[in-house]
Amino acid sequence: MTLHPEIARILGTLPPPPPGPLNPVAMRDGEAAQVPPLEDRLPLHSVEDATAVTPAGDVPVRIYTPVEADSYGLLVYFHGGAFFLGSLDTHDHVARALAKETGHKVISVGYRLAPENAFPAGLEDCYGVVRWAAEQGGRLQWDGKNLALAGDSSGGTYVAAVAAKAHDDGFGKITHQVMFYPSLDLDFDVDRYTSLRENAEGYGLETAGLKPFNSFYLESGADPADPLVSPIKRKDLAGLPAALVITGEHDPLRDEGELYGQRLKDAGVPATVSRYAGAGHGFVQHFSWIPDFYRPFHETAGFLNNVRAAT
Repeated sequence: MTLHPEIARILGTLPPPPPGPLNPVAMRDGEAAQVPPLEDRLPLHSVEDATAVTPAGDVPVRIYTPVEADSYGLLVYFHGGAFFLGSLDTHDHVARALAKETGHKVISVGYRLAPENAFPAGLEDCYGVVRWAAEQGGRLQWDGKNLALAGDSSGGTYVAAVAAKAHDDGFGKITHQVMFYPSLDLDFDVDRYTSLRENAEGYGLETAGLKPFNSFYLESGADPADPLVSPIKRKDLAGLPAALVITGEHDPLRDEGELYGQRLKDAGVPATVSRYAGAGHGFVQHFSWIPDFYRPFHETAGFLNNVRAAT
């Protein structure tokens, strides 16, 4: 299938990137300018900004409560942005949709970004908030059942890394992991995966842009050979939480996500890989207003509410 016509139309209207090196501050400002006003966002029962006190320090979080209830499953969400972009605000609409469709209380994590913060600052923030959420179960009205992780793109990297780190630490409360078009191999050899060549140009995220976009993270001390940086390099995936991996047909990162899902299955982990036809990278963040690409939220809801966690 070709790229969805509405995505193709919008991509065709975008100006070429400015010449020269990437400017994180300017790019963040550009993202912030596109955040819709509060009155235009999906309404929920409550949305609260809070601070998670963790061993890594105080981490800003935003807590989304979908409806009034006595208890909730918890879903900790890590936004994408190549480890140097994204914020609680830029991905507020994703967290709201996750809360609405899953019925879970969502805790979105405002983790520290590269290049200002060296590896593993962001990862430690994400892991710390997951542990904090479990410890704050009473305050968060956790039902003691699902404690799920979800993330898009580089947020998906953190999902896989946090799930592995928790497993190795003996923290067994994470029940599910949801990865939207995750970046799981930060070794950007273009011959490593077919999708890096098939989807190299013309679909939004381009293969040639992967290295410069991730350079801020890698130059901060993140080693692509480290399984906490490139989770697909982890040798033993047994015992990890049940997984849903959502990929886009025209995403350069498609094949590494699908391979990771298959490796989870091979290791005995309940895992579902779902490829979205006509989609490029970032479709959950940028194009979920198209009904075909809002469906990942429904798929996530079915996964969290119907799939038994790995034991």
